[in-house]
Amino acid sequence: MGSTGTVLRELRGAQKSAKGVSLYSRYVNRPTGRVLAAGAYWAGMTPNQVTLISGLFTYGALTSVALVEPSWTLGVLVWAALAVGFAFDSADGQLARLTGGGGPDGEWLDHVVDCGKLLLVHAAVLISFYRFGELPSEAWLLLPLGFQLAAVVTFCAGLLREQLGKAAASARGPSWAAPEAAAPVSRVRAVALLPADYGVFCLVFLLLGAPGAFRAGYAVLAVVQAVFLAAFLAKWFRELKALRAG
Repeated sequence: MGSTGTVLRELRGAQKSAKGVSLYSRYVNRPTGRVLAAGAYWAGMTPNQVTLISGLFTYGALTSVALVEPSWTLGVLVWAALAVGFAFDSADGQLARLTGGGGPDGEWLDHVVDCGKLLLVHAAVLISFYRFGELPSEAWLLLPLGFQLAAVVTFCAGLLREQLGKAAASARGPSWAAPEAAAPVSRVRAVALLPADYGVFCLVFLLLGAPGAFRAGYAVLAVVQAVFLAAFLAKWFRELKALRAG
């Protein structure tokens, strides 16, 4: 094993492209994940073990949202656990690229944990609303369902777009590349993507001690997610149609 500095440099070199990534993921989550990946490397852990740790932090926090009465203390603990879980979610891929220990099983496990997270986070908010919310109207119970729909469709559609793009590139041979692959990283886009970043979304749980503020913040993020979903679907459809035409 090399020194800590060497491991961190190698992890930095094994980083995914910053294209299509918000500022939070680029400057907060990925660097934190890099430190966690270095620690996991020194501990002799596998990427799949890191994925499971991510799931433990995330699912534990979301279970507490559903079962424990909201408070400021709970909000801080939930946010911290979700942020750590998200950082471990970045660390597993970085560790896999560093060690060459990744594979289809690890990618599958990572996506299963991510999909479960998207389903559970909004289910937990729905349960919390129902048990503790004292809602102005029962219509508020529809909000987590709509948010969940938008988040899961975005996740699944984006994953399918990625896989279909890879299949098209493979069919055309190594000389072919999607036009967007050569596009430079845009800082403006990185800022614009902040409201849709999961790490930014997790911040809303800091408002659990003020139910009205939490509902308002959660509702704003739900609207943002719906807007991004519409934009992403239109963009991905155009790209896939262009692939067919090409």
